[in-house]
Amino acid sequence: MHSTLRHTSIFDPAMFEDRRVDVIGAGATGSRIALQLAKLGVTNLHVWDFDIVEEHNIANQLFEMSDIGKYKIDALKSLIEKQTGIKCNIHNAAVGKEEAAKGNAPAGEAIFLLTDTMQSRKDVWESCIKMKPRIKCLIETRMGVDTGRIYCINPCSVKHAQHWEPTLSEKVTTVSACGTSVTVGATADLLSGIAVWQFVKWWATSQGKEGASPPENEVIYSTRPCAILSSSY
Repeated sequence: MHSTLRHTSIFDPAMFEDRRVDVIGAGATGSRIALQLAKLGVTNLHVWDFDIVEEHNIANQLFEMSDIGKYKIDALKSLIEKQTGIKCNIHNAAVGKEEAAKGNAPAGEAIFLLTDTMQSRKDVWESCIKMKPRIKCLIETRMGVDTGRIYCINPCSVKHAQHWEPTLSEKVTTVSACGTSVTVGATADLLSGIAVWQFVKWWATSQGKEGASPPENEVIYSTRPCAILSSSY
């Protein structure tokens, strides 16, 4: 496995051990988040997606021209292994009621919910995540051309659910960069970086690490003009 010596004081993969992390959606943010998690040293990494790489994905996702026509999870698995030596687990399936009924559902302590539509996020939440004791951290992101929003909640906290669930019914311009007419890869870089930092903060806090601060439940940022806001429930 690649060296993680540069960040062990922030996130020590030896302490994280083989705990499972699921990334649902391998688009603009999902592809970046999965790679960043592998670079942190997360070895039990599961990625879910069923889409194929298309030409318009190249501008804002991690894929290369040679990946066009491949399943995103296959291309991402190869990219992650090439850069980190980690062989992530891939699932060519849509997460939801049907897969959950088959016993095929995300089972990580931390889950990144990054599908293309709000309806699919509602379905995944209701069928696979809500009030599941094994899941300790849910991170969800939403991206616009020059704005982003990151949620981080405990799926078993009634208070967290009461604040976050209503946002799934909000009318949003962009949930994922997949298929939209105007997107900027740099926005996805920023969004995925903040999301992974929320994961690191969750883990440090859960371990009682000295000086650790808990992740904010909601982070909103804009790049035009530069501004960032956060709140905790």
